[in-house]
Amino acid sequence: MTAGELAEHFEIAKPTLSAHFAILREADLIEPKKQGTSITYRLKISVLEDALLAFAETVGVRPLTPTKIRKVTGRAR
Repeated sequence: MTAGELAEHFEIAKPTLSAHFAILREADLIEPKKQGTSITYRLKISVLEDALLAFAETVGVRPLTPTKIRKVTGRAR
């Protein structure tokens, strides 16, 4: 989504939203792609997964194994 499209989903001032994008870029969670005057942001799912797994391990939650994922969701990961 573009920055403008994302802004439509939040009641946040655009400068504040830009500051959040900067933090997400610094954390390598999103990848910006400039096209003309628009910037399209793509979420880096693998980086997000790694961060969530690290957080889960920190608080003592074990991630599901592929076998457990199939049992819970009925499909492979």
